[in-house]
Amino acid sequence: MKKILVLLLLVIETFAQNKTENVFIITTDGFRWQEVFGGMDSELLKKKEFVRNEDRLKKTFGADEAEERRKKLLPFFWNTIAKEGQLYGNRWQNNKVNVMNPYWFSYPGYNEILTGYADDKVNSNDKKLNENITVLEFLNQQKGLKGKVAAYSTWDVFPYIINEQRSGVPVNSGKELVEGKTTDKEAMLNEIQSNYPSLASDRHDFITYYLAKEYIKKNDPKVFFLSFDETDEFAHEAKYDEYLFAANTVDKFIGDLWNYCQSNPKYKDKTTFIITTDHGRGDKNKSQWTSHGQRVSDCYQIWFAVIGPDTPATGEMKTDVQLFQNQIAKTAAKFLGFDFQNGKEIGKEVPTVMK
Repeated sequence: MKKILVLLLLVIETFAQNKTENVFIITTDGFRWQEVFGGMDSELLKKKEFVRNEDRLKKTFGADEAEERRKKLLPFFWNTIAKEGQLYGNRWQNNKVNVMNPYWFSYPGYNEILTGYADDKVNSNDKKLNENITVLEFLNQQKGLKGKVAAYSTWDVFPYIINEQRSGVPVNSGKELVEGKTTDKEAMLNEIQSNYPSLASDRHDFITYYLAKEYIKKNDPKVFFLSFDETDEFAHEAKYDEYLFAANTVDKFIGDLWNYCQSNPKYKDKTTFIITTDHGRGDKNKSQWTSHGQRVSDCYQIWFAVIGPDTPATGEMKTDVQLFQNQIAKTAAKFLGFDFQNGKEIGKEVPTVMK
């Protein structure tokens, strides 16, 4: 625990010195740290029950060394974040990030990410309004941020996780269309969503991304939550090909959004991205990589990445340290100069991964 408290994610003396004015929290569901840090898994590649086109995967993501494989799979992570930000969770380097909740699946994981609280009562993926306060709701109540917080997600449970009704944070999720006055792109994406349903997730991740980007262009939010889902859904369907391509696509989306922010004076050098996942997947028994939950080993193991003006460019973290999912919410708030303890008991200390 002592290492957590002294870990220097950011070298800052006081909140007032932060350059960050905007925080984007981005997740891709159930994406393993093994692929983040090792690229395509050569053992899974050999399993015919998971791979439809081995030659295509080898050509697209294959290489002899893990460092090259991961660059092919996640070029923005390893060509930009690794040079300008930080990546945590490579357990091969004894750099560990764990979930604290005991369930190792989505709603409990997202509750922990967003509230800083591993609530044992959050024990299903049912559409139940979250009693806990998320960091999004907390920030939406702060001076200068009211009405500048929003969320877009592929999974349609997020209006409940974020408790859209109580929090006042707008959440566009699942099959929900953009209503009111729409841009030409939003109208086109609405039409595609209505006529081209996803056979894996609640909607295609590309619909979520491009609708989210249009929202950002129109509204200039200062706090934004963006969540993708197809990595998890294709894994559940035992489609390793699609799982990898979905992750590669998410990497492109994140890179595109970062480039947009860096080209916009409202966001350039003022915006921090925190990127993570809700849970891990099976690994020791390779046949279990499709699953997660308490009965599957390794699912408590996750990762996260940070890039922004207050984050030293130390790249892949190789220090022997233990971090936790419940630190993300507090850290996101601290980037903006606010002290968010957790969404259950304001005042109960949860360590940040910042100084």
